[in-house]
Amino acid sequence: MAPRRDFYEVLGVARDAQPDEIQRAYRKLARTYHPDVNKDPAAEERFKEISEAYDVLSDPETRRRYDAFGDDFRRVPPDVDPETWNRQRAARANGASGGPGAEYYTSGFGENVGADFDFDDIFESFFTRSGRGRGRTVSFAGADQEAELTLSVDDAFRGGKRSITLSGPEGPRSYDVNIPPGVTEGQRIRLSGQGGQGSGGGAAGDLYLVVRIAPDARYRIEGRDLYVDLLLAPWEAALGASVAVETPGGEAKVRVRPGTSSGKRLRLRGRGLPNPRGKPGDVYAEVRIMVPRSLSDEERVLFEQLAATSTFDPRRGR
Repeated sequence: MAPRRDFYEVLGVARDAQPDEIQRAYRKLARTYHPDVNKDPAAEERFKEISEAYDVLSDPETRRRYDAFGDDFRRVPPDVDPETWNRQRAARANGASGGPGAEYYTSGFGENVGADFDFDDIFESFFTRSGRGRGRTVSFAGADQEAELTLSVDDAFRGGKRSITLSGPEGPRSYDVNIPPGVTEGQRIRLSGQGGQGSGGGAAGDLYLVVRIAPDARYRIEGRDLYVDLLLAPWEAALGASVAVETPGGEAKVRVRPGTSSGKRLRLRGRGLPNPRGKPGDVYAEVRIMVPRSLSDEERVLFEQLAATSTFDPRRGR
């Protein structure tokens, strides 16, 4: 059997890589080798390898054990000293023999063991104590996992229950998700026990859904605040008006004061994304003054009269 590839090599990261580097590397590789997008027969196995590496390296405790014990990290009991384990493994690999001058190691249970001892017996002793007649099961919790959840602005505003399907190494899985009202970009929704499976009876990890809010032609989003264009005719800006503004919570009216110029922001307090723990966001209507693309004869006459009568100079601001 071919030796398992180093998990850091699988993801293409250094051994001292930070968690965000590991996450970015996984996402990049997953987009390339996911069976839904890559129909190469070898892509599925590559994706499984990538997913396994990420499951191990994204969990701090599992990564610590992997760094200490290598491929044996799932088999070694929690109370084993890494230095002792690796010395014994190295001795076995070198084929050391006993006799005069032979180096001795301790098995962890008080007995001295010669370098020519069968280290498979040592390993077995970790799991079966003398006189007990039965093995000791060592369990490991599953790794936490992440996936992206893309929502519209309206879905983020209202929240509610939603059924989603995510693809994984074992095929697609469906989840019922309770989305709290007012979720924001980057917020994580936890699905307890839906992450990587544990071993030896260990608990499953959690699945975290990272919220991504899809671009919307109506709104620009900054945190919980929303920005919307408020289109005005020249006479509305000059004379003042009451104008309807669309918000995720429904239509609202904004009062435009006479003499309002483009770029002016009119605030609709509390009409942005809700906040279950505090102050909701606001909606800001940004004024953009629009002129007709073509004029009727009567409109042209009126604009010409205005141009002849008005002393306003927009380049001087008065």
